[in-house]
Amino acid sequence: MKTNKLLVTIILCLTCSLGYSQKGKVRQAAKEYDNFAYLKTSEILLEVANNGYRSVDLLQKLGNSFYFNNNMEEASKWYGELMAMNETVDAEYYFRYAQALKSVENYAESDKWMKKFHEVDKTDLRGRAFASKVDYLSKIEAASRDIEIKNLDINSDKSDFGTAQYKNQIIFASTRGGGKKYQWNEQPFLDLFSAVKQEDGSYSNVKEFGGDINTKYHESTVAFTPDEKVMYFTRNNYFEGKYKKGDDGTNRLKIYRVTKSDYDKWENIESIPFNSDNYSVAHPSVNIKGTKLYFASDMPGTLGSSDIFVVDINADGTLGEPVNLGTSVNTEGHETFPFINEVGDLYFSSNGFAGLGGLDVFVIRDFENKYEKNQPMSLENVGKPINSPKDDFGYYENLGTEEGFFTSNRDGGKGDDDIYSFKFPECTQTLEGIVRDENTQELISGATVTLLDEKGKQLDQMIVGDDAAFSFEVECDKEYLIRVSKDKYSSDEVRVTTPNKKQELKLELNLQPDEQKIEEGTDLAKTLNIPIIYFDFDKYNIRYDAEVELQKVLAVMNKYPTMTIDIRSHTDCRAPASYNEKLSDNRAKSTRQYLIKKGIAPDRLTAKGYGESQLVNDCGCEPTNESSCTEAQHQLNRRSEFIIVKM
Repeated sequence: MKTNKLLVTIILCLTCSLGYSQKGKVRQAAKEYDNFAYLKTSEILLEVANNGYRSVDLLQKLGNSFYFNNNMEEASKWYGELMAMNETVDAEYYFRYAQALKSVENYAESDKWMKKFHEVDKTDLRGRAFASKVDYLSKIEAASRDIEIKNLDINSDKSDFGTAQYKNQIIFASTRGGGKKYQWNEQPFLDLFSAVKQEDGSYSNVKEFGGDINTKYHESTVAFTPDEKVMYFTRNNYFEGKYKKGDDGTNRLKIYRVTKSDYDKWENIESIPFNSDNYSVAHPSVNIKGTKLYFASDMPGTLGSSDIFVVDINADGTLGEPVNLGTSVNTEGHETFPFINEVGDLYFSSNGFAGLGGLDVFVIRDFENKYEKNQPMSLENVGKPINSPKDDFGYYENLGTEEGFFTSNRDGGKGDDDIYSFKFPECTQTLEGIVRDENTQELISGATVTLLDEKGKQLDQMIVGDDAAFSFEVECDKEYLIRVSKDKYSSDEVRVTTPNKKQELKLELNLQPDEQKIEEGTDLAKTLNIPIIYFDFDKYNIRYDAEVELQKVLAVMNKYPTMTIDIRSHTDCRAPASYNEKLSDNRAKSTRQYLIKKGIAPDRLTAKGYGESQLVNDCGCEPTNESSCTEAQHQLNRRSEFIIVKM
């Protein structure tokens, strides 16, 4: 009996001890978590979870620890356990779970949770972006290009990212420097480095960049003005030996400006005016004119965890007031690492728009021009191989040298983040097609087909043969005009944008005959392509838009002075038959009177209204038909005819 009591006592003591021990570890983990020491947090929470201890808070913190440390396989596992508890959680966890699943290429399950995320909050831009492009994977596949990417030889086994070109070098950030370690990932703080471009296009000779710019804290992501005399760069809130934190105790990022001295040294480091201790400003990019600075920030007015902003660079080098680029660019998610290229295309990374997983690179082409003119913008996922299921960011391209760089933590790299380079591929394709008569669909031989650039400059021209076929060699990802002309036909022009990868491009150009045979019984409305002659509701006076069409009839009758026509007006069935007949008759007579006032002899014109008595389809207003006919079908019956009675 004593033995049994002793055994029970030991078991209870062990249970209590284990419980207190695990709760102590959870408290320790929470402390590490609040200090952003995510690697340590995951180790502690993982030990607790593997011992069978579960709670919503623990699974949230454990999932977040892996999520923010980019270990999406583990994040998806623990978020999955969180969802399996069927407890009420913030909708943001649906989004994070969907992102983690996407990063391990479980797109079907990811889409399920993105749909749930959207159902919880219909206003969230990330959910709306997903709902508007449920076929996003096929669109990304179509946007993908046949380019070869190369993991740069200069990458280390740590983190290397954020490339910009300067003279014959690339400037990038890396944790290879040693020194003080950063709690987040237990790697040294970032410093700026340079690598020199070699004759074969490779980069080597890595060394620290910028003299006194590097400190014991983070420096990263640089941008140069066009004259290369001013550099903007990102650094922790550490200036003139002072390390500052915000009101919540967090040290944030700032953009600093430094100028090139006459002795070719970077001097006079200064903090830009809208930096703050209480929010981050980071990842600068300067446009080709040196008039705009783009950057990422979570300053007040930010939609998500970080947004893309722009600020004017004044002629004297001072900066204006930052402007949030709005919902064409930003979501409630994470938009960061902006880059503006030479022609004003804006690239940035985001996890708020539909992508392959993690941060994807997106582009808005001709952004600066469209933004200035307040024109609609089209967002594109740049596709593979730039984007992957992992984080892809830090995009940079030089259209002059036709080379580009981006950073990714995708599988197969050398370190945590690696820099990849690529060359713009030479891409040409054949744009071909045939010319037909729009009415008869017969081939039109002898037509002249001209190829022009987007500004209307002629590039090539050919006359089609008996097969009516044309063919031009064109470049990828360009805009062209195709103009076709032929005697006795109206000329036509089509604007074409070629895709960014080689594929079949076929056009069929249809020409409207400019000369058509007319005879007794011909309806001039069809010959002249006259649409409905519109009248205001319940009226029969000639409106201006109807007058424009009647001028065509007037011109024909003046050309053929012995021609007589019968004007016939018709309605649909949606009013009493007697009303329709009277209204249509008044409209026909009003049309006749208009032509008489314009000089046509009265004996050359007759006019009558037929109401709904001569429908061209089955849209009568019996109960079974009225509800089944569309507005477009009813509209076919509301017509005017100009029948040639005598030539």
